[in-house]
Amino acid sequence: MIKQISIYREQIAGRKNKPGKVFFHLSSLLFPLMAVVLSGCMVGPDYAKPEVDTPAAWRFEVTDVADTVNTAWWQQFNDPVLDELVEEALDYNKDVRIAVARVEEFSARVDIVRSGLFPQVGYLGGAERSKTSLDTVAVPAGVSRTNDLYNASLNVGWELDLWGKIRRATEAARADLLATEEAKRTVILSLVSAVASSYISLRTLDRQLEIAKETLDTRKDTLHLFELKFNGGVVSNLEVAQVRSEYEQAAVRVPALERQVALLENAISVLLGRNPGSIARGKSLEELTLPVVPEGMPSDLLERRPDIRLAEQNLVAANAQIGVAKAQYFPSISLTGLFGYASVALSDLFSSTANLWGLGGLALGPIFTGGQLTGQLRASEAVQRQVLTGYLQTVQNAFREVDDALVSTQKRREELAAQGRQVDALKEYERLANINYDEGQVSFIEVLDAQRKLFDAELIYTQGYNDVYASLIAMYKVMGGGWVLVAEEKAGTK
Repeated sequence: MIKQISIYREQIAGRKNKPGKVFFHLSSLLFPLMAVVLSGCMVGPDYAKPEVDTPAAWRFEVTDVADTVNTAWWQQFNDPVLDELVEEALDYNKDVRIAVARVEEFSARVDIVRSGLFPQVGYLGGAERSKTSLDTVAVPAGVSRTNDLYNASLNVGWELDLWGKIRRATEAARADLLATEEAKRTVILSLVSAVASSYISLRTLDRQLEIAKETLDTRKDTLHLFELKFNGGVVSNLEVAQVRSEYEQAAVRVPALERQVALLENAISVLLGRNPGSIARGKSLEELTLPVVPEGMPSDLLERRPDIRLAEQNLVAANAQIGVAKAQYFPSISLTGLFGYASVALSDLFSSTANLWGLGGLALGPIFTGGQLTGQLRASEAVQRQVLTGYLQTVQNAFREVDDALVSTQKRREELAAQGRQVDALKEYERLANINYDEGQVSFIEVLDAQRKLFDAELIYTQGYNDVYASLIAMYKVMGGGWVLVAEEKAGTK
């Protein structure tokens, strides 16, 4: 290669009076060199996908259902209001917008790093006028002390990537970009899940508030009745106090639930990119449709979970940085070129006698660095091992989360069924207690006990609905899915 450069140098030197051909021969030198550089070797390890111990099956298999993991699952609730809230969040959520801008930033960083593979061409133009001091320089008589200088030139600089340092750095930058895209998808996945679960929680609180207000109205009527009976001497003051205590118990629940509703509405507003305010309501909790449980093999999880793909791209980047560190041991070879014109008269600037050119090469390499390069290589290798372990840990956590979600979904449904039977039993208990009280067989304390237990059970049963919905939402979140790509297309576009 050095011999070839010398030959071209001699050819160009023999054409001093033919400036138009200088760049032709310069380009005929650069393009073969570019082909050599781009096909050259790269030091450092090539990335190989690590082997993962994948479980053969989940603890609880899902069978006889359609594979809905790639659908817009929140639409399965059949609530248009929820659909609109998700759409609004994807359009205006601030975290999504930050993630979108961050992807754009890392895309630009890839271009910045990759630009080092190509020659850097620049230009220079200048005009200068100076006057010589007679006290420092002897100027012959009749010679002007004022001097003019005009110049215009193009310059080329190119670092030959013989050892693959720039290509490894580009590989790392591209992996960082892909990791950032997966991070954006993770934000979208979390956002949609958060909006859906928050909306379900809001409808749960709405229903609990309805139960509390209905109970409060019933106990208010009972309290009024007992006050009338006390005034008529039918019941004692103790019985009135017992009824009033139950009334106040329900009264305490109402403002507490109203506070939770307002706080949750504010939280949802922020998810939607709004200022705090009220949230529209759609179907009631009981009217919502339960989505089906998505199915998938454990190995599918590695292909669709954004956090796993993000961790792998971080591993690719860390692996490439080892090559960058190893390339520091080898000399950095650069070529420079200059072609232009210089003249003391502006009218003669572009004449054939005013042209100038130059070619040069530079090799810069380490001899002794006091352990700096060795330390950088060791650090890069240690980072790669850390990221590899983190990747494997991410995969294991993903398997655990899916298994947990499957268990929770199944057991939450069983709990909800048991809670429903408990509510039915307590309704019967309350009915019989009222009958026995009317017949004088039991005191009103028995009725109050039945009402108290029923009130608490109805609140818990409502929360049970929320828990079942939440477990299904968590299932779709931990399974990942192609729906993230659909949501990504419109996220942060407004």
